Amino acid sequence: MSKRKKVYGLLAEYETPKAIYHACEKVRDAGYVCWDAHTPFPVHGLDDAMGLKPTHLPWVVFAMGMTGVATAIALQFWTSAIDYPTIIAGKPLFSYPAFVPVTFELGILFSAFGAVFGMLGFNKLPQYYHPLFKVPEFARHTDDRFFISIEIRDPNYDPGRTRKLLESTGAISVQEVED
Repeated sequence: MSKRKKVYGLLAEYETPKAIYHACEKVRDAGYVCWDAHTPFPVHGLDDAMGLKPTHLPWVVFAMGMTGVATAIALQFWTSAIDYPTIIAGKPLFSYPAFVPVTFELGILFSAFGAVFGMLGFNKLPQYYHPLFKVPEFARHTDDRFFISIEIRDPNYDPGRTRKLLESTGAISVQEVED
């Protein structure tokens, strides 16, 4: 009984940031949507070259910050005006200037949680397995090499045509990745 290999896609290797930048533009212009660029450091302008939309993370952080502010105000109002009303030095029960430090701190705390967990969610992390991890050359993507991977689930994916496209972008090597 033979095992049929399941193909994940194609992986192209590049030497310089300039090479991967121009390759990303060509892949984007060819209409591919299920692909990614892997670099050892941020490459300025690569998001635009890939045609990526802006992230929704700032909205998540803002919403979580406002949730923290609302939680702080509700908590302090409840404890000082409803649950345990105590008049201190003739001040009103709901004395907002006294609430500012806690409100600020909870706003920052909730924003930080929103940023961390939002980033993990948007990046689909933690990801303990990915087919690219099995490619020996891919280990260099954290050192000195740049890669583009195009998945087989992309509607424009055709093994021959996609390979030719990647080779025409100046890739050092193009190889099939098994799942």
